[in-house]
Amino acid sequence: MKKTNHFAGIRILIAPALLFIFLILNGCMNTNNPTYTKTSTTTTGTQGANEVYIQGMAFSPVTLTVTAGTTVTWTNKDAMTHTVTSDSPLFDSGNIAVNGVYSYTFNTAGTFAYHCTYHPSMKATVIVNPYVAPSGY
Repeated sequence: MKKTNHFAGIRILIAPALLFIFLILNGCMNTNNPTYTKTSTTTTGTQGANEVYIQGMAFSPVTLTVTAGTTVTWTNKDAMTHTVTSDSPLFDSGNIAVNGVYSYTFNTAGTFAYHCTYHPSMKATVIVNPYVAPSGY
């Protein structure tokens, strides 16, 4: 009489299942996977007078007033890519990666609205006052 191994079929199913579970867990715990990179969104240091933080899906401050000739710097403190794009064709940062920085010098007086092309609800304004030389010059 031939001896039957009742567990042979179960072993055939268990081995691939265990391999699948191992691969899934190993992929989830892989810290080199850029899709799951954790980035801090907390600010460090003090925000400069002519600096805009991109954080919490918003520009901060929403309105910045400067004098003509001033360079404004945007720093992406958010956990995703953003842009700083003028509503008129004046400036466009392109993609600003996490912790990336973009600067633009405003040489002309006026009010300049801008937004993030990826997140249209993110809007802000830079108001540029004319440069006035100090008296006595």
